[in-house]
Amino acid sequence: MEKSLVLDVRERPESVWKWLALSLQHVFAMFGATVLVPILTGLPISVALVASGVGTLIYIACTKGRVPVYLGSSFAYIGAIIIAGSANGFGSAYIGLIAVALVYVLVSVIIRFTGSGWIKKMLPPVVVGPMIIIIGLSLAQYAVADAGLDSSQGWRVPVVAVISFSTVVLIALLSRGFFKIVPFVLAILVGYVASAALGMIDFSEAFAGVTLFMVPEFQFIGTYTLDFTAVLMFLPLAFVTIAEHIGDHTVLGEITGKDFIKEPGLDKTLLGDGLATLASALMGGPANTTYGENTGVVAMTRVASVYVTGLAAVIAVGLGFLGYVQAFVASIPWAVIGGMTIILYGLIASNGVKVLIRAKVDLGDIRNLVIVATMLIIGLGGGNIVLNEAADFGGMSLAAAAGIVLNFVLPKMRPAKALAIAPQKS
Repeated sequence: MEKSLVLDVRERPESVWKWLALSLQHVFAMFGATVLVPILTGLPISVALVASGVGTLIYIACTKGRVPVYLGSSFAYIGAIIIAGSANGFGSAYIGLIAVALVYVLVSVIIRFTGSGWIKKMLPPVVVGPMIIIIGLSLAQYAVADAGLDSSQGWRVPVVAVISFSTVVLIALLSRGFFKIVPFVLAILVGYVASAALGMIDFSEAFAGVTLFMVPEFQFIGTYTLDFTAVLMFLPLAFVTIAEHIGDHTVLGEITGKDFIKEPGLDKTLLGDGLATLASALMGGPANTTYGENTGVVAMTRVASVYVTGLAAVIAVGLGFLGYVQAFVASIPWAVIGGMTIILYGLIASNGVKVLIRAKVDLGDIRNLVIVATMLIIGLGGGNIVLNEAADFGGMSLAAAAGIVLNFVLPKMRPAKALAIAPQKS
């Protein structure tokens, strides 16, 4: 039986302090990945944080506050941004991201008029289950690396990661009341103190040159040359992230016991995601996408309140302007985040297994077994098809495509007729 939610989608926390604590968990969950994209591409971290918060609020408005999703910087566009930026300047990358956003809007309009019933046929449980497993397990290497469990970062990193991991687990298992639903906030604090005690935080460097109020380095459209040379480099990636969008919403639906593809509808969720990326590109930030880290927070805490994700978005915008707060969050060691993401990413994968179990997918049926096995190997084995020098089609998206194709082309086996056995006469 599906475990009931502590707070449903439209329910508000009973106190301001509880509301703040629950929202901070989402901020901490998204922060590492959201700032890593601008670090790798050279885009401003502060703009990425503001764009993440603004994009989430736009998404909430488009979905009428019915989906507890948080949007952060997308990893899918890192290569394209780097190549476009180095060749022609970031202006060409921003135009490419604007084109991607328009593809999202176009697809959402098509779905609005044609319906999304075909999504159910394309994504039955035998396809959705492995897709969700891949989404979680494909992130496992990052959690292991951040936690220092790859034998490359000495002893202090894994020690802090274990402390953070243990804090989450012990609080989730043994605590009651309010503490039970804020394990990640408490783990952040415990992990941070442990990191400081082990000398892993250089406070003089972390807060050097920081002032209380710092205006982000926005690059609004019109302040740079409109360069369309990279558009064809970015467009194929839109369909990759649309596939990820569907997968992420399916995961969240399984966690909350709701069907977000049907209500509020895939057209609205895609529209919100696309407009969030559009807003980010217009201010000089990276593409936005739904975040599995925050889905993991919902799974662990059973708090699906959109008020909580909404306040997290407001906090993220504030972080882009508050220098000291931004410096503090940035000073949280990756070891702390790594210890928690072991739980977060694992929860996502576990929900994929649950999809197969709840739908009673028969893996004794060779047809189902072929679909599941093929998807897992392609998705987790690094399957990849290069589309151009900056775009490729791989990982979960390629695995999902393989699963969808196999589901349509493989014939369904007719159930064997039961043998009629006459009752024995005594």
